[in-house]
Amino acid sequence: MRLWRYRGAPSQKHRRILLDECALGPDHFVAGAVAVRNHRTGIKINRSQGPPAVACICISNLDGIMRKDDVLNLPSMPLAGPSYPAGPYRFINREYMTITYETDPAAIRAQLPEPLEPVGDNLVHYEWIRMPDSTGFGSYTETGLVIPAKLGGEAVGFVSQMYLDDDPPIVAGREIWGFPKKYANPKLEIVKDTLTGTLEYAGQLVAMGSMGYKHESMAGNGERTLAMLTKTQINLKLIPGVDGEPAICQLVAINLTDITVKGSWMGPARLHLVPHVNAPVADLPVRKVIGAHHYIADLTLPYGRVAYDYLKER
Repeated sequence: MRLWRYRGAPSQKHRRILLDECALGPDHFVAGAVAVRNHRTGIKINRSQGPPAVACICISNLDGIMRKDDVLNLPSMPLAGPSYPAGPYRFINREYMTITYETDPAAIRAQLPEPLEPVGDNLVHYEWIRMPDSTGFGSYTETGLVIPAKLGGEAVGFVSQMYLDDDPPIVAGREIWGFPKKYANPKLEIVKDTLTGTLEYAGQLVAMGSMGYKHESMAGNGERTLAMLTKTQINLKLIPGVDGEPAICQLVAINLTDITVKGSWMGPARLHLVPHVNAPVADLPVRKVIGAHHYIADLTLPYGRVAYDYLKER
């Protein structure tokens, strides 16, 4: 079945071609539909004006040629079967286990790129995140390190390392926002009375965290958890050009939106990090575990913004 994309309402000629090639009756096409198209999302049909419309997935002309505009409308590579769809991206029942611990101040400074500055409390957050239902990405788990920092006086979280087990969010995360994602095998699961997180990289155990399961429910209506989730995240986005020189070198800022906190619990925790050359989470060594936070939320990951451009500032 071949489907077409239009800049506006299709002509009678276009309708006949569509109906012939899709073998659909005229009742399946939206009469007088309004088509809205932009460079990221393609076409959107106003369904209130008629019966359900057919999705448009092909080129925008009738000669079978992919035009320049069609290339610019692709959500990602490759053009035959893009790696991920256009955003924003919605996550349902996203589950976190965040273990906060104290580490060495010199280790923090070594992993915070300027102009980011340390907060000064020597704390780091190690996270496991289970995502069973995410738009365009499916079901996967990730884990990694977030370093509290300051950027221009604003308190932010610098995402230092991330490891996950699903290709589309790895590709999208790196290409769109600059998330430092690598493929590995993290797990977050309930084992009897313990919430347990592990990370294996190249067949070796690299991280293990454990937390008492739902020991203490947080008081209030989730405002503290909401404040954590809405805090600005900062990524270092580095993409080379074809000459090997940096084509993009930025600090990218992201703020999650449309957040609904469904549950939030505190509890005792332990964290064990193992040195590994390609998954160097232990480069921020554990000196003292402060505690752990387990929470579940629905949220949206929107597009980000450039907070600092190294190429423009050099």
